[in-house]
Amino acid sequence: MTTDVTIIGAGLGGLTLARVLHVHGIPATVYEAEVSPTARAQGGMLDIHDHNGQRALAAAGLMDEFRGLVLEGRQAMRILDRDGTVLVDQPDDGTGGRPEVQRGELRQILLDALPAGTVRWGRKVVSTRALGEGRHEVAFADGGTVVTSLLVGADGAWSRVRPLLSAATPVYTGTSFVETCLFDADVRHPAAAKAVGGGSMLALAPGKGIQAHREKGGTLHTYVALTQPQDWFAAIDFTDAATAAARIAEEFAGWAPELTALITDGDTPPVLRLLNALPVGHRWDRVPGVTLLGDAAHLSAPNGEGANLAMYDGAELARAIAARPDDIEAALTEYENAMFPRSAEAAADGTQLHELLFGDDAPHGLIKAFAEDRQPS
Repeated sequence: MTTDVTIIGAGLGGLTLARVLHVHGIPATVYEAEVSPTARAQGGMLDIHDHNGQRALAAAGLMDEFRGLVLEGRQAMRILDRDGTVLVDQPDDGTGGRPEVQRGELRQILLDALPAGTVRWGRKVVSTRALGEGRHEVAFADGGTVVTSLLVGADGAWSRVRPLLSAATPVYTGTSFVETCLFDADVRHPAAAKAVGGGSMLALAPGKGIQAHREKGGTLHTYVALTQPQDWFAAIDFTDAATAAARIAEEFAGWAPELTALITDGDTPPVLRLLNALPVGHRWDRVPGVTLLGDAAHLSAPNGEGANLAMYDGAELARAIAARPDDIEAALTEYENAMFPRSAEAAADGTQLHELLFGDDAPHGLIKAFAEDRQPS
C-alpha cells in the first residue's frame, strides 16, 4: 500500500491504530486539533482490561511500557451508603485483570512509540467530503486540505468524519457528571481520603451518586453524577466555582460530610460533563475508503469500556489492513463486521450498568450484582 492512512484524532484509539500500523510497516498520518500533546488535561484514571485494552497494547508492542505505568492497589473498590457506612469493600485482587493507569501517561507512551512527525498538531478539521472512487478530502480550520484514499475518523463524540457514513448524532443520556479534584488529600482532606480508600469509591442513590478514585500523589478525582435535564445544569453558573459547587452539593443534603467534601472542598473548579450517546447498535453501510473507531463509531455513556474499545478498535483495524494491504475494502468490511456487534454489546451492558448505578434500586442492585459476580462458578 503506497498511500498513507489518514487518521483524524490523536486520542488513544487513533494513536493505537497508528502505532500498530507502524509495527507492520504501514505509514500513517494523524491530524489533531489540539496544538500540542500538553494543550489539555487528559482526564483521570483508566482501568485497562485484559480482554481488549491490554490486547491492543500487546499488538502495539508496548506491554512493558504499560506495566511501568500501573498504579498498584488501585483495583480496590468500595461502595458506601449516603451516611458513609461501608457496604462493600473489595480489595485489589492482584490479578492485573483491570489495572489502573493515568490516561495522560498511557497516551504519552503511544506518542513516544510513533515516528517523529506522525502527529500533525493544531490541525482542526472543519469538514470532510467524498471525491469518488474511495477518495476523500479533509478541510482544516487553517485553510489547508488533504486528500486521502483511506480516512479513519478517530475524532470522538462530535466526529467530523462520521457524516460521511451516518446521519446519527449523539443525544443527551439524561445524566451528567460534575468533575472535581482534591489534592494532597491524605494531609489536607483526611476524612474524604479515608472514605475513598485506596482505589475507587461509589456512593449511590436513585438518580445521583458521588464517585471518586485515588490517583497519584494523593489526588482524589471525583465525578458527581446527577440525573437532571440539560436546562437544569444550564441554570448553574459554572464560571462561579464556589456557587456552582454549593448548588451541586445541595442535591446531596444530609449525606456524610466526608462525601460532600468531595464536592465542596474541591481544589479545582467544578467542570460539567454532559453525557451523550449514539444509538445502541449504531452501524452504517460500507462506504469505500472511510471508517470510524472509538467514540466516533459507538459513543455510549461511561461504562469503563470506552478507552479499551477505542484501543482495541485501532489495533483490530490495523491488523485487518496489514493482513489485506492490497484489498482495503475487504479489510474495512472485516473490521466493521466484528466491531459492530462488540460495540453494541458493550453499549447495552453500559445501559444496564447505569441502571444499577443510578436506577430506583441504587445502590442495592449494584451490590447484588457484585455478590452474584463473585460467586464461584
